[in-house]
Amino acid sequence: MSLISVLDYASVLVFAITGALVASRAQLDLVGFAFIACLTALGGGTLRDLLLDRNPIFWIENPAYLGAAAFASLIVFFTAHLLESRYRTLIWLDSFALAVAVAAGAGVALSLDQSPTIVVLMGMITGCMGGLMRDVVVGEVPLVLKQGELYVTAAFTGAATAVILRMFIDDDAIALFAGACVTWILRAGSLYFGWNLPVYKSRPPRV
Repeated sequence: MSLISVLDYASVLVFAITGALVASRAQLDLVGFAFIACLTALGGGTLRDLLLDRNPIFWIENPAYLGAAAFASLIVFFTAHLLESRYRTLIWLDSFALAVAVAAGAGVALSLDQSPTIVVLMGMITGCMGGLMRDVVVGEVPLVLKQGELYVTAAFTGAATAVILRMFIDDDAIALFAGACVTWILRAGSLYFGWNLPVYKSRPPRV
């Protein structure tokens, strides 16, 4: 199994669990669990493959990704009630999924010899879009847009780290691992220590 396949499987599984946890908070049925889990797990990678004209799309070429996401939703359906705080579990699992998915997206773009800009964008899209779709569909404020939190910024910095390292070392695995670590450290720091970006504050209009 290739490095990109491993990263895709890891991000699919963890994002599927976060999708199912969101479904549990919305009190959906089993079909709703599977739908939200698959949308979350496969959404970012699908958009990535469409933009890169990668044919076939990764989960169509290998339906095992879809099966893994559906299986994860089934497990969460029967175990979510055991968690003390589903939201806290959700945001921390999401931070891990973000880091892995950013590496997966950047890795696919690197394997296709895309430019540094496209590699960074594909890492961001793969990491952010599945969670954005998940939250929008269930009517929650997307984690991507939480006021002042480092999410897209973490994805951008992690993908950029992978690109920069790849310029100096001839090893995709090391570059992508470093990118994933940077992504997770920034996102985890935002959650745990409150690291954030300045937010816009309106001022009275000038007369």
